[in-house]
Amino acid sequence: MVTAHTSESSEVRDGIIAVGQRIMAAKGFSAVGINEILTAAGVPKGSFYYYFGSKDAFGQAMLTAYFEQYHTEMDRTLSRADRSNAQRLLDYFEGWREGQSLQDCQGKCLAVKLGAEVADLSETMRNAMKLGTSGIVSRLAQAIAAGQTDRSLPEVTERGELAESLYQLWLGASVLAKVARTPQPFDAAMATTRRLLQLPA
Repeated sequence: MVTAHTSESSEVRDGIIAVGQRIMAAKGFSAVGINEILTAAGVPKGSFYYYFGSKDAFGQAMLTAYFEQYHTEMDRTLSRADRSNAQRLLDYFEGWREGQSLQDCQGKCLAVKLGAEVADLSETMRNAMKLGTSGIVSRLAQAIAAGQTDRSLPEVTERGELAESLYQLWLGASVLAKVARTPQPFDAAMATTRRLLQLPA
């Protein structure tokens, strides 16, 4: 049985995580202090340590929550009944471009922003990042396999390798788009994606 106190406690914790995602997606992990998050979330400092214990523990919880939501949205995109599996894959990458192109990504670009930084800062956050990104690559590989089943994609032997290459391609495009402040890297990534999937331009 879920009590009102438990529900309220979960809402406070989720609220701190959501605020942390938005702020850190813009500034990075190291540049953001706990007080900034708590002020924006409107909760006392004691609440932070009650739920997380440390900034690293918060980072791990934040990444876990981020990837859970990301995977849910990805599953929704890759299971649309009105689209072939090839179209679903292209929809996913179009959604990536739209989410990463926003000036204020509202936490949607957390993996891109924090990937290299947290891998060097914290083993627990690195593992959370590894688990989350592995889930993305796995879903891409499953979508490629499904595309071969419905014949919207041609046969390839190394589905996992192709899925990983696609993910790496789009991660790189996201970084270059931020550096150049132009969506052109996403256009190039989409053209390469179509080529790798053997789809018409």
